Amino acid sequence: MTAVEGWEDVPAEVRRRHAELAQEITDHRARYYEQDAPVVSDAEFDALMRELEAMEAEHPALVTPESPTQRVGGAPTALFAAVEHRERLLSLDNAMDDEELGAWADRVATELHGIDYHYLCELKVDGLAVNLTYENGQLVQAATRGDGRVGEDITANIRTIKEIPHRLRGDNVPELVEIRGEVYFPTEEFLALNASFSEENERRRQENEERAKEGKRPRAMIRLFMNPRNAAAGSLRQKDPHVTASRPLHMVVHGIGARVGFDIDNQSHAYQLLHDWGLPTARHNKVVGTLAEVRAFIKHFGEQRHSVEHEIDGVVVKVDEIALQGRLGATSKSPRWAIAWKYPPEEVTGKLAEIKVGIGRTGRATPYAVLAEPVKVAGSMVQYATLHNQEIVKAKDVLLGDTVVLRKAGDVIPEILGPVYDLRDGTEQAFVMPSHCPECGTELRPMSEGDIDLRCPNAQHCPAQIRERIAFLGGRSCLDVEGLGYVAATALTQPLEPAEAPVRNEGDVFGLTEEQLLPIKVLVRDQKTGMPKLDDRTGKEKEVFFFATTKGEPKKSLRALLDNLEGAKERPLWRFLNGLSIRHVGPVAAQELAREFRDLDRIFSATEEELAAVEGVGPTIARSIKEWFEEEWHRDILEKWRAAGVRFTEEFVDEEAAERPLEGLTVVVTGTLSGHTRDGAKEALTSRGAKVTGSVSKKTDFVVAGDNPGSKYDKAVQLGLPVLDDAGFAVLLSDGPSAARAHLGLPEPEEAAGPAGTPAEG
Repeated sequence: MTAVEGWEDVPAEVRRRHAELAQEITDHRARYYEQDAPVVSDAEFDALMRELEAMEAEHPALVTPESPTQRVGGAPTALFAAVEHRERLLSLDNAMDDEELGAWADRVATELHGIDYHYLCELKVDGLAVNLTYENGQLVQAATRGDGRVGEDITANIRTIKEIPHRLRGDNVPELVEIRGEVYFPTEEFLALNASFSEENERRRQENEERAKEGKRPRAMIRLFMNPRNAAAGSLRQKDPHVTASRPLHMVVHGIGARVGFDIDNQSHAYQLLHDWGLPTARHNKVVGTLAEVRAFIKHFGEQRHSVEHEIDGVVVKVDEIALQGRLGATSKSPRWAIAWKYPPEEVTGKLAEIKVGIGRTGRATPYAVLAEPVKVAGSMVQYATLHNQEIVKAKDVLLGDTVVLRKAGDVIPEILGPVYDLRDGTEQAFVMPSHCPECGTELRPMSEGDIDLRCPNAQHCPAQIRERIAFLGGRSCLDVEGLGYVAATALTQPLEPAEAPVRNEGDVFGLTEEQLLPIKVLVRDQKTGMPKLDDRTGKEKEVFFFATTKGEPKKSLRALLDNLEGAKERPLWRFLNGLSIRHVGPVAAQELAREFRDLDRIFSATEEELAAVEGVGPTIARSIKEWFEEEWHRDILEKWRAAGVRFTEEFVDEEAAERPLEGLTVVVTGTLSGHTRDGAKEALTSRGAKVTGSVSKKTDFVVAGDNPGSKYDKAVQLGLPVLDDAGFAVLLSDGPSAARAHLGLPEPEEAAGPAGTPAEG
């Protein structure tokens, strides 16, 4: 690296660390931009980059033209011809928190003092940056970003993406224009592609077992893509365009580079021009006038992050006026008129220390990964991640000792996506699924023919299954009993030597007494490691009373739990049915069964055919219900609940019907709504009696369509169905279907109206 004035004044240790960081970042950039094989997550790369930037801010003599802080992207590879961009592609500075966003906005406000300007907010697509060059409306070249000045010629592959026009439409096409954007791999298609790779790997693994017996060389495994961005980059950098054409690639444009023959005044106006030319523009862009509105946009899409069809890792905020962009200028690598707000990372890498097996409430044996050290992902510390079943472990080619990619999307359980192959050193070992339950010792087995999952059949006595079922029963989707969470369930189901545990199964929950709860003790565990702490005096594992004070008196939590359990006896019927942990019976089926039979005894006395005939139930669930009730100890649970005063019937009187104004309606929800999440919208509808389905048909009464609605909206229009936007949806929820039709200017259906304004039966 070139030495500059003041270099000798920088401490040797700082110079050494700076050189190490610079080399490490350069290597990671090569892997990311040139080889499409990153070995660290975006968040980990950002952390390295910010360390380097902080070091150079403190010691300016370290800043040289060769420093990664002064360069953009990576060098073009030798796979494709080099292309020099007419106008340099810059990268964006990042804002990792609100303070950094505010500091950027303050700098803009100072520079533009007294001038009226606006912010343009865009979603930051996690894809591959490309530059399209059109001459006289004709696509003549497409290139990757490369180092910002020189990229790779991928014209043949870009031409295979259907939504990128080979010729701009309209009469006012320019003499020359460079159009910048991101090529992305839709999230659902990415998961499907990796799933297909996993299936092929399993076929190859089985084939290799036979080849090994015959002394033949094994077939190589297919490497799974680490993330959708990696999939997009790998698909575009194919020497054979037919491979690229087979992948579901899409593009969204977000900028203009060199141009001849036209002028633009605002970035947002430019997007309308690009749209008119037939280019794929983003649907979620928004021009706002204040930083508060920028923050609201960031917050909204932080909550709706997974309703967008592609991966996003942040929001790009730009000054909208082109003339003011020029006035603000740029550094050697980044524009001063734009910044990228980064959401907390959802993918990180970590060292896989071991794979353990947990037993769920229905006996399912689930392998889960234990990382050597906790990692921060999606805003929380994580050390455990699911691996689903033993076949998934094989299909993902995960080995003990691997560095793995871990993902946590929103509130979803953390999941291992796959290994970082390039970091393997040969010491990794294959995982072997245990043959017996780790908690009760019963042999694990599939419960039905063709079942991939192994299960513990000891449902009545397995401590793990009992603990999981009690925690589930107290959860929000069942009885919603405050104080009956996982920790309490663990305490209630552990034996009290020499006595049995207070709760041996679900039947004991409503019969709990203060005398049973007071003696319960639990181990004190270290918050960092999860391991039991040792008592300083005795050297044994430290225990404390769970429901009693040190004086042996009841804690407030004890009385609260008993009171909450008493109140839970009046919960709706479907919650009890869901809480029985009958395999395949979830909240939706439970609600349909409760609505149809209105009595728990009638549900269990119904024939399999009668149960299967209920909407949303079917033969599999019906058979599972009958099999559950055949077990004597299951019937004992119901008898204990009955004796404790649990209400097994549900009367639907007129007052309750009035609280279900959408009874009989069939509604489809599609797109992103501003006032509700997708699940929240469905809950609002079902709680009012409506049936929410996933497909549009002639039987659909309303389609609720937010932003980016997709094919369901198109079919609704084709069938002439009532389509409600956010405002119309609010009317439907508050005032019912008649008011919603009036909101759309539609008459009532010609048929005589039945309940809730639906056509009456003839």
